[in-house]
Amino acid sequence: MVLVSAVRDYINRMLHDISGMKVLILDSQTVSIVSVAYSQSELLQKEVFLVELVDSISKSKESMSHLKAVFFLRPTSENIHHLRRQLASPRFGEYHLFFSNMLKDTQIHILADSDEQEVVQQVQEFYADFVASDPFHFSLNVPSNHLYMLPAVVDPSNLQNFCDRVVDGIAAIFLALKRRPIIRYQRTSDIAKRIAQETTKLMYQQESGLFDFRRTEFSPLLLVIDRRDDPVTPLLNQWTYQAMLHELIGIQDNKVDLRSIGKIPKDQQEVVLSSEQDAFFKANMYENFGDIGMNIKRLVDEFQQIAKSNQTIQTIEDMAKFVDNYPEYRKMHGNVSKHVSLVTEMSKIVEEHKLMLVSQTEQDLACNGGQVAAFEAVTNLLNNESISDIDCLRLVMLYALRYEKESPVQLMQLFNKLASRSPKYKPGLVQFLLKQAGVDKRTGDLYGNRDLLNIARNMARGLKGVENVYTQHQPLLFQTMESITKGRLRDADYPYIGNHFQQGSRLQEVVIFIVGGTTYEESRSVALQNASNSGIRFILGGSVVLNSKRFLKDLEEAQRIARSSPAVV
Repeated sequence: MVLVSAVRDYINRMLHDISGMKVLILDSQTVSIVSVAYSQSELLQKEVFLVELVDSISKSKESMSHLKAVFFLRPTSENIHHLRRQLASPRFGEYHLFFSNMLKDTQIHILADSDEQEVVQQVQEFYADFVASDPFHFSLNVPSNHLYMLPAVVDPSNLQNFCDRVVDGIAAIFLALKRRPIIRYQRTSDIAKRIAQETTKLMYQQESGLFDFRRTEFSPLLLVIDRRDDPVTPLLNQWTYQAMLHELIGIQDNKVDLRSIGKIPKDQQEVVLSSEQDAFFKANMYENFGDIGMNIKRLVDEFQQIAKSNQTIQTIEDMAKFVDNYPEYRKMHGNVSKHVSLVTEMSKIVEEHKLMLVSQTEQDLACNGGQVAAFEAVTNLLNNESISDIDCLRLVMLYALRYEKESPVQLMQLFNKLASRSPKYKPGLVQFLLKQAGVDKRTGDLYGNRDLLNIARNMARGLKGVENVYTQHQPLLFQTMESITKGRLRDADYPYIGNHFQQGSRLQEVVIFIVGGTTYEESRSVALQNASNSGIRFILGGSVVLNSKRFLKDLEEAQRIARSSPAVV
């Protein structure tokens, strides 16, 4: 519960000591941070009667002096500007200012000078500067995520903003955990190196006092890696509940938007999926799609039993009992219909897009050798009219990543077939992916065919057979965690920064940050690894949470900018 608890604890402390009616004022980033950790009903219990965005509240002139304003904002110059305007003509009785990260001295002076009417009661830093979607998984929701793929010369100022946001987010994680890490990064990635260096500079030089927690136990490890080291995972169809929902429908800040789907009751058009608030989701978020169907049937049966017992109301006592249990009954009814709607919709998409057929070939491309059979399988699917254009593009990308060196002639044939098949085909996108994340750019053993240990493991798996053909793929992150657990992560591939590492120390906590974004398949790997009690607790973070659509969108955007930039040769 580590990350979600940290954010909840900060919000509790913000709201607990301020008595009376409150308005909570957030910005576009902190609204996500709060919404995944705290429900609206919990805010109401803390006497928060209004939640507003800082830019919309700046436009209003209406006085609300009976309310106490609790601001929770990122310490950006834009937000400081909004606050200056607010404090010049205050609308609220009291102002309590909380920032999600470190304020600069100049910003504190600006706020002090602006508070001429002395309405500001407190200014504090509460380091919840990350979206804690799950107990061991966080995202920073960075808006221009494609920037990590571009060389620094293309757009230096926006790339600096990107790096600053990532460094801020990583710093907040360690301030919330009250630890200062030793730092390693992926050698082949310029952006991972840059972020690791800037994080080190912040923690060990600029703000070394803030990060000096004087703890005697071993430091945690921060490992900064690049999404392009494993471009396969975000391209695959998913078959476990949470990952599949994000791939087929989309999850944003633990919410699923169902408005585009047929006849859905009004109260089910946007549903919350939180492992903290939904016991069925918590128990099933990492389960296979086949098992989910069975478990939902069980949930429906349980509900029907309860509904049936409620129909036999004969006495006043029965009625009183029903009224007492009614909120729980309503909640269960909402939960059952939510999961039934989600699974029904996903089944429809799987059937419509022939995803079982597509996914079998995807998994073969990701996990098994055999170029001739793979070429034949991909060609057959490209000839199949019922396979969507985006699925065809992903299949060719997966084939290209696997066999770029082995079969250039066949690869050209697939490119041509893709181009002739779809008028929307963006020429050069597959080649751009290879340029970004081809075999020469990668550090890890993505296909388990470089390292002797991995080759042996793959052979053993082949002999043993696979329990489920659709979920045989394991992300590269799984191997990375295994290497860390066994003390085998090579210094040459993942160098340390500075001389802050402790010789012979035993790791207990590792934060792995993926520049370019994480996937729910990877967060599942982390959760399962943590459940295995290896003695090390892993936390996964990234600039965004990807599905294949978002990964391709970032790739297209980076390609568009690279094409129009003279700096990219």
